[in-house]
Amino acid sequence: MHYSKLPCMSARAVLAAAILAVASPVFGQTPAGAPPAADMENAPAAEEVIPVPPVPPRITGGDQYDRCMDMLADDPAGADALATAWRGGGDAATHCHALAQIELGNPASGAALLITLATTSHAEPSERAEMFGQAAQAWTMAGDAPKAMDAAAHAIGLAPENADLRVIHAIAALAVQQDQAAEEDLSDALDADPKRADALVLRATARRKLGRLAAAGADVTAALAQDPQNADALLERGIIRERMGDLVGARADWQKAQDLSPDSATGDLAEQNLALLDAGPRQ
Repeated sequence: MHYSKLPCMSARAVLAAAILAVASPVFGQTPAGAPPAADMENAPAAEEVIPVPPVPPRITGGDQYDRCMDMLADDPAGADALATAWRGGGDAATHCHALAQIELGNPASGAALLITLATTSHAEPSERAEMFGQAAQAWTMAGDAPKAMDAAAHAIGLAPENADLRVIHAIAALAVQQDQAAEEDLSDALDADPKRADALVLRATARRKLGRLAAAGADVTAALAQDPQNADALLERGIIRERMGDLVGARADWQKAQDLSPDSATGDLAEQNLALLDAGPRQ
């Protein structure tokens, strides 16, 4: 996956946090007699971590800064202490402090620090865009999708060719039901990289929510052609199939998604949808 790299931050956890910004599960229209499937984008928070580069994006150099950033993955409390005690550290200290706060479970605090830093820094536009993008992800994790959208919009303004930022903005847009805006963001991202499975699955979600089931199905089929074991794509395809009345196909997809990713938000939603199918139509 290609999300902007907050150290050790899971793209799926970011997506799940965006979903937690929505107050309650969203259920779509279902065929007559079929129970509603829980939407992919209303997942509980996930713990799994996707691979990220061993060195997160850095805004400067120096031994103290490198040491602080290197500590984030394994000792975020130590990194936070180092950053706050670092007198004269300037932007470098603030950046490490912000990321440490996020890793320590304080995403709103980290996001606020990143916004201030990105606004006041004299760094290159691409580096400031990374800071705004990281702030957007942190606001998403904090459940504040409007602030996430604003931060991502600032990032895109600084780096309009950065497809990652379009995906980050789309995730926040989905959380506040701005499905058309999300679809447009994801189309832009896919214009830059047509084989991004994450963007394909997310665009399938946006298109399904817009009622464009055939287009949503094409996106998820493309994602699965690249990665047949993509549990998120299977979950989404199951929802699309259920919407179209194919309950047998939906069950098969959700069962496979649960088998592939049992201890995750995706697996939990697949299990929930299977339980709804087993319960039968609502009275």
